[in-house]
Amino acid sequence: MYSLIRKALFALPPETAHNATIAALHFARNPLLNKLVKSLLACPTGQAKNVMGLTFPNPIGLAAGVDKDGEAIDGFAALGFGFIEVGTVTPLAQDGNAKPRQFRLPEVEGIINRNGFNNKGIDHLIENVKKARFNGILGINIGKNKITPIEKGKDDYLFCLNKAYNYADYITVNISSPNTPDLRQLQYGEALEDLLQSIKARQQILSAQYHKYVPIVVKIAPDLTEAELVQLADTLRRHNMDGVIATNTTIARENVTGLKYSQEIGGLSGKPLQQKSTAIIRRLQQELQGEIPIIGSGGIDSVPHAQEKIEAGASLLQLYSGLIYHGPALVKALVKNIK
Repeated sequence: MYSLIRKALFALPPETAHNATIAALHFARNPLLNKLVKSLLACPTGQAKNVMGLTFPNPIGLAAGVDKDGEAIDGFAALGFGFIEVGTVTPLAQDGNAKPRQFRLPEVEGIINRNGFNNKGIDHLIENVKKARFNGILGINIGKNKITPIEKGKDDYLFCLNKAYNYADYITVNISSPNTPDLRQLQYGEALEDLLQSIKARQQILSAQYHKYVPIVVKIAPDLTEAELVQLADTLRRHNMDGVIATNTTIARENVTGLKYSQEIGGLSGKPLQQKSTAIIRRLQQELQGEIPIIGSGGIDSVPHAQEKIEAGASLLQLYSGLIYHGPALVKALVKNIK
């Protein structure tokens, strides 16, 4: 059935198709429709997994960027995901970059986007989170507004952290999107030290205020050098971060050269990112030695490729492009087979 749906969606511009999908899944907020979708898909429950002190119903999650504003949390939950990450969300609503800003590379099951954190703001997201009935693990991915100077970026993260803390099971700090000017500078040196120190200090305050500990995860880029990755791993460990997502999209194009849209500016995801993200996971695991759990993301399109990331050191997995190209059947297969 999904092959027919995909054909119809791929006849539309990528962002139009994305918005149509979110709108359709939004209706699954209705309990009867939600139950019907679950019945039709018959996704197994999967095996629960304890990571970061949280019990995930299964280790397969939806990556941030799919449902930026939390409009379709219950719809995606009906597909069988054990956890859902919404966002990236910023303090203020923003339109993002100029359109068109999404491009399909179907020959290699890839997608390039330069969305630029288009979202309706943290307050809108929180209202949607309050309405959701999802009983799995919910992550909220936070970022900075484009108009905020990079030297003031920390303030945006702390603002969103304050707003999201009581409504999230975990919070992801996105410092690795290639589509917000200078954002990736926050992955290095003193800027990273200052950001993580401030976030951990605020986490301690919020933990006492709300009487609960909400883990904080950092999402990193796949384009780090060996030395940069080793230094980043050390920084994550020293600041006692609760988890790391490897990885965001890549700005590299070496394995899509010559394809239509391959030279478009933005982050490349999907199958072309597959081996690069797995290599980052493997190297991170060598450095972290299990001290900080890794959430694997990037090019997961089948059970074997998902298993590669688990064997490389990932405790949990997230989907985005693979879901677009393979549909709910991929979620079902992964939930059934990945432990």
